[in-house]
Formats: sequence, C-alpha cells, structure tokens
Amino acid sequence: MKPKRIIKRVIDILMTVLLLFLMGYQFWGETAHEWMGAGMFALFIAHHLLNWNWYKSIFKGKYTALRTLTLCGDMLVLAAMIAQMYSGIVMSRYVFAFLPMGGSMSFARRLHILGAYWGLLLMSLHLGLHWNMVIHMLRNHICEKRMSKFSKMTAPITGILIAGYGVFAFVKRDFLTYLFLKSEFVFFDYGEPKILFYMDYLALVGLCILIAHYGSKLCRQMSKNRREQK
Repeated sequence: MKPKRIIKRVIDILMTVLLLFLMGYQFWGETAHEWMGAGMFALFIAHHLLNWNWYKSIFKGKYTALRTLTLCGDMLVLAAMIAQMYSGIVMSRYVFAFLPMGGSMSFARRLHILGAYWGLLLMSLHLGLHWNMVIHMLRNHICEKRMSKFSKMTAPITGILIAGYGVFAFVKRDFLTYLFLKSEFVFFDYGEPKILFYMDYLALVGLCILIAHYGSKLCRQMSKNRREQK
C-alpha cells in the first residue's frame, strides 16, 4: 500500500479515537477537552489536504450505488465536523478564546451536540467503508501465515458480538435523544468508570464499522451480479 494511503487511514483512525476521548468530556475536564478539539481540528485539516484530489474527481466518472452512498456519507461527515469546529470555537474559553467569534452560546451548544453524536457515528461508518485498507495494513505487518485457523474462525464471531453489544450501548446511552436533539444538555455520569464508558463507545464504533464494511461488500457483490447477468 502506498505511504500516502497509509497516512490517510492512520489519520482517519486517530480522528475516530480522538473523537472517542472528546465524548468522555466528564473524565478530562474543559481545558483538556478544548486541546483535544484543537488536535481534531488539525487532523481534520490534514485529512482534507491529503484528499484534495478527491474533490477534483467528484464530477468525474460513473456513479455506482456504492459511490453515491460513500459521497453522501463523506458530505455528512464534513458537515458534522464543520459544525463541531465552529461551535467549539464559539464556546471556547481557553484555546480559541482570543478569536473575536460572535454567535449565540445556546445555538453553539446545540450544534456541538449534533456534531459530536452524528460525527462519531458517521466517522465510524466512513472508517468501515475503508476497512479493507486497514485489514491490508495489518496483514502487511502480521504475516497471514501466523494467523491460526482458530483466529480466522473467531474473528467474525467476535465482530458480531461487538456489534450486538454496540446496539445495546446505543440504547443504553440514549443516542437517539442527542442525535435528534430532544435534549439541549448532555447528562454526564462523573462517577462512571472510564473503562465501562469507553467499552460502550468502542462497541458503537465497532457496530458502525461492521455495518459499513459488510454493507459495502454486499453492494459490490450485487453490482457484480448485475454485470454478469447482462
């Protein structure tokens, strides 16, 4: 795999991991939250600079169902990230406090909630659409011959178990409330163990990756079947 592609996938993974940390605001405090947000902003800029050619190719070539779906997903991720960055800067008390940003704090707070919760799910789906590249990266570092038959058999089962727990976490964490802004405030449990919080959120990420990865495989197989029938 080309180094540039590897860097792109690493940045995608880092952005998803950083967003997970940002979701755990109650564990790290406001100052750390803002600095992590600034790091996310830097990765976001790097990601789009590295993918500049993608913008040039938007109006080129044929659009399959999968390419259309991927483009819509990418645009939604972009919208969620812009919402987060803008609202984070408006509400900033430390890192970006020097900027003369106006705007309603109430509106910025609502926008930040939407950007955060939609952003986590959309970025995880985006990562899942490119999961084959992550698998290839791992195979380059871990010789496939070293992988036992047992590990190959258990990997899909593990994925299903993670996804199942992800559905449970989605309901438990009341994601629908925040995705559709039924509440203007996020309720934090400051006494919750970090490991339980991040187990839930990692399972949610895993669920989205599984949906996007196998959904894209299904789309490719259906397109292949249609071509063969012609």
